[in-house]
Amino acid sequence: MTRLYDARANIYAVSTPDALRDLGIAIPHTAAQASAGRAAWAKDAISALCDWPPGTRPADAKAHRSDGLLIGPFQQHAPFDVLIVNTDGTLAERSGNGLTIFSQALTETGHVGAQERFELKVHHDKGDSASPVSTWVEPALLQGQAGFWLDLGKPAFGPAAVGAQANGLGEVSLNGRALSRVNALSHIKPKWDHSVFVRIGNPHCVTLVTDNTQLPTFEALHEPALNSALTRIAFAEGDLGAGDPCPSGVNLQWAFVASPERIVARVFERGEGPTASSGTSASAVACAAWHAGRVSAGLIEIEMPGGTAPVRLVEEGGELQEVALFGVARRT
Repeated sequence: MTRLYDARANIYAVSTPDALRDLGIAIPHTAAQASAGRAAWAKDAISALCDWPPGTRPADAKAHRSDGLLIGPFQQHAPFDVLIVNTDGTLAERSGNGLTIFSQALTETGHVGAQERFELKVHHDKGDSASPVSTWVEPALLQGQAGFWLDLGKPAFGPAAVGAQANGLGEVSLNGRALSRVNALSHIKPKWDHSVFVRIGNPHCVTLVTDNTQLPTFEALHEPALNSALTRIAFAEGDLGAGDPCPSGVNLQWAFVASPERIVARVFERGEGPTASSGTSASAVACAAWHAGRVSAGLIEIEMPGGTAPVRLVEEGGELQEVALFGVARRT
C-alpha cells in the first residue's frame, strides 16, 4: 500500500517493492539492482504513484502530487535499503525530509522501535559518488516535538567535492574566505556571485546574499524564464539540464544570514525544481554559512517557505566534523 507523508511541506509517497510489483512494475529484488536498472521502471513508478489521479489536480498545483517516491524497505531488519526517486525518474543520493519520512514510515510499520537507533542506506546511480549513502537515524524530542536526528556525516567543500568544472567558475572571497562565483548564476543576477559548494552525501551550491531582498521568492522560482534558466544549471546534463557547471547536476540554494542562529533560505532542487523545503539543502546552507565565517557551530535554524529546519553543526580542530538534521513527519 502506498502512503503519502509530509515533512516541512515536502511530500513523498512511500511504497514497498512488493507493492510496486503488484501494480505490474518490475522492480528488481535488491536495491542495488534496482538503482542500476532504474531506467526500466522508475518513470512508470512515478506515473503510477506520484501523478494526480485523472480530474483531481488543482488548477494551481504542481505537476505531481508529491515531491518524489521512497521505495523500501528491501529487508525486514536494519540496516534498511531505500531508493529516493525524483519526479523526473532520476535517483537522489540523499534527502533529509525524505529520510525523515521513511524513518516515520518504518516506525509506524514496526520495523524499528520508537527509541531505536538504526541505519538507512540510499542506493543511487550517480557516477560521481559512492553508492549506497549511509545515514544513521536517532529518534529524539526537540522543542516538544517527537522526530528524528539524521546524522549526515562530515561535509566536504569546494568545486571538486561536487564535480564542478573550472570553466564555469570564478574565484571570489568573503570575510577572507575563498568562495566561488558560478558564472551561470551571476549571469542571471549579478549579485548571485558568492557561492559555496558543499557535498553532504549529495551535491549543493549555496549562494550567500547580503540582503534578504536578493533572495528569490518561492513564486519567482516558478516563473518560466527563471525556472528554465535554473533548470539548465541544476539538472544533470541529459536530464533536462545542461549540467553547468556540474555535469551530474547540483541542488541550488540562496541564503541570507539573519542572525547567528537563523538563516533564511530558498531551494531549487536537482531533479525537482522549486521546493518549499529540503533537509539536506538546509544542512548545506548551515555548512556554507559556517564555511564563509558567517555563523559558528551549534544549533542553527534554517527558515524556508515550507518550514524551519533545525541543523546541528559539530566543529573540532577548526573543521566541521558532523552535520545533523532534525525532522518530523506525518501522514497526509
